[in-house]
Amino acid sequence: MDPSRRDLAALLPLLLAARSARAEEGAPLPSECYSFRDLSVKINPKTHAETRQVFNGITHDGYPIDLHITTMPPGQMPHPPHHHVHEEMMMVQQGKLEVTISGKTSVVGPGSVIYVRSNDEHGLKSVGDGPAQYFVLTIGNQAKA
Repeated sequence: MDPSRRDLAALLPLLLAARSARAEEGAPLPSECYSFRDLSVKINPKTHAETRQVFNGITHDGYPIDLHITTMPPGQMPHPPHHHVHEEMMMVQQGKLEVTISGKTSVVGPGSVIYVRSNDEHGLKSVGDGPAQYFVLTIGNQAKA
């Protein structure tokens, strides 16, 4: 389908209204430094993983963005393999993670980056001798698929 200029012009008010609705939900995240030691820690009683929420908000143009840091003990998984609408990027700080995305498994270590696009099934497991620490950047609405 090749949209005409008239079709595109009809979409413009809808796009502006959606952007305006997102902006009304809250102010964009401010520029800020986040010290690791100042982040509150939540411990998962089942896996003993530590999670530190860095931020959760919107960008200047109203796009949802979320960042947290997880420290996962060896042999543990944060949750079973799953999928969702939003994209995720994970950056490994320390340790090793076994990552499965759409049935393909890889083992990654410090400095590695994992990108999971919308609706791809994925799962993680800490597989090193020590804990794995990784940053999870969520991009987009966090609705389940």
